[in-house]
Amino acid sequence: MENFYRDLVDSQQDLIVKFSPEGRLLFVNSAYCEILGKTREDLVGSVFMPVTAERYSDVIATQMTKLFRPPYSCIVEQWIQTPKGMRCISWSAKSILENDNSVMAIVATGRDVTRLKHELKVIQKKDDELMLVLESGNQMYYSHTLDHVMMFVSPRIRALLGCRLHAGKRVWTEYLTDNPVNAVGLERTIRAISSGRREPPYRLEMIGKDGRTIWVEVNEIPVVKNGKTVAIVGSMVDVTEKKLVEEALAEAEYIVRDFSSSKKRTAGRIPEVSTRSKGPLKYVRTLFSPKSDEEDEDFPEIPDNLNL
Repeated sequence: MENFYRDLVDSQQDLIVKFSPEGRLLFVNSAYCEILGKTREDLVGSVFMPVTAERYSDVIATQMTKLFRPPYSCIVEQWIQTPKGMRCISWSAKSILENDNSVMAIVATGRDVTRLKHELKVIQKKDDELMLVLESGNQMYYSHTLDHVMMFVSPRIRALLGCRLHAGKRVWTEYLTDNPVNAVGLERTIRAISSGRREPPYRLEMIGKDGRTIWVEVNEIPVVKNGKTVAIVGSMVDVTEKKLVEEALAEAEYIVRDFSSSKKRTAGRIPEVSTRSKGPLKYVRTLFSPKSDEEDEDFPEIPDNLNL
C-alpha cells in the first residue's frame, strides 16, 4: 500500500514535498526533483525553499509562521533558480499536528506559475499604457455603484480632489458643495440609473481636500446588463477657469447694458458728442475716460476738409 501511494504522489505534475518544522526536506516527489535538476538523494535533508534574494526570504518566513498557529496553513510564492532560469512556484502548505497540536511535519504542494506571472505582467503593462492614453486628454474617467460608491477613479481626479489611492471606498457625493446646482446633477444621475438611458451633460461644484472650489462638467453613461442598470461610468472635465471667464463676461455684459441704459436716460441733459469734431482717439476717450475735452489737447482734431 505504501508503494501505491508513493507511486501516486510521484506521478503528479504538481510539486509535492514534506519537511520538518526546522525546514529540512523529508520527502520530495519526482516533479520537484525535475524542476531543480537534482536527485532525491541530493534534496532530502537539505533546507526547503532556498531563495535568491533576502526580500523573498523575509516574506516567506513571515507567511510560514502561520503554520505554527491556527489555521496551521499558508500560501506563499517562491522565486527559485532552476536549470531553466528563475521560476515562480506557488506553494500551499499544511501542518501535520500531534495530539498536543504541536507541529510534527509540514506537507506542501507547489505549482509553477511563472507563465501566469509573465502574462499578468504583460497585462499590467498594457493597462499602464491604456491609462497613459486616457490621462493624456482633457477628460478624467470614473465609475461608481448605484449607491454612488466610487469603484474606479483616474489618477487625475484623485489629484484634483485630493483623494488618496488606498483611502477605501468613498461616496462621490462627499465632495459636493451645498450649491443648489448639484441637486440638478444628482437628479440626473438618479434618473439615468432608473431609466438606463444617458442623460445630458451637467455641471457640479465640488470641493477638494485643500478647500478649493472646483467646477467640473460631467458626462456619464449607465451600464446596463439584462435590462438593469448595474453601474455608472463617466468622464469629467475641469471647467473652473472656464466658469470664471463666463462669470466675468456676464458681469461685463451687465455693466455695458447698464451703461447704455444710463446714457439713454441722460441724453437730453448731456450734449451729444460729435464724431466729426473730435479725432477717433478723442471719441473713444470720451466714452471710457472721465477726462474732459480740455485735457485732450495732445490729440489734434482732424479737419473736416482734410483730404486723405
